[in-house]
Amino acid sequence: MTTSKFSQYWTLITILLIAIIAISSIVAWSRYSRSQPIEISLSQTQELQGEIYIGGAVNNPGIYSLEAGDTVEALIQAAGGTTSNAELSWLKFYVLQTEEREQSQKIDLNRAEVWLLEAVPGIGESRAQAIINYRQQNGPFSNIKALTKVEGIGIATYERIKDLITVAD
Repeated sequence: MTTSKFSQYWTLITILLIAIIAISSIVAWSRYSRSQPIEISLSQTQELQGEIYIGGAVNNPGIYSLEAGDTVEALIQAAGGTTSNAELSWLKFYVLQTEEREQSQKIDLNRAEVWLLEAVPGIGESRAQAIINYRQQNGPFSNIKALTKVEGIGIATYERIKDLITVAD
């Protein structure tokens, strides 16, 4: 009889332990809250549009339009690509302050292609081609005044465009 009573106590203790473990698990599970998804909000970025000056070791330094989504490669190609001595592992990016004044774009007579020369007021297709021909026959321009040596370009035309042109070193 004592074994039977002893067995009953063990059975009762086992059931009680199982109940305590089950209730503890339910309580622990109910208190466990799954992590809410983390929401990262970035401040609204400003759309970059306008103009950008591209200078240095590019074929046609100057001011070019900047659209949202433009890549550095696309901007360099817009400036006629890089020169042979370009160091592409280091680029300089400079943002103007609001007080800084913009400089007007100047066309490099020694590097500009026909289509770019045609954009200069007073220089049409034939004069642009004459500039290219002069450059091929006589070498690069040493100064902007040498432009008057090109057939079809006189002092009057030179005076109108002298602030729009330059020659690279």
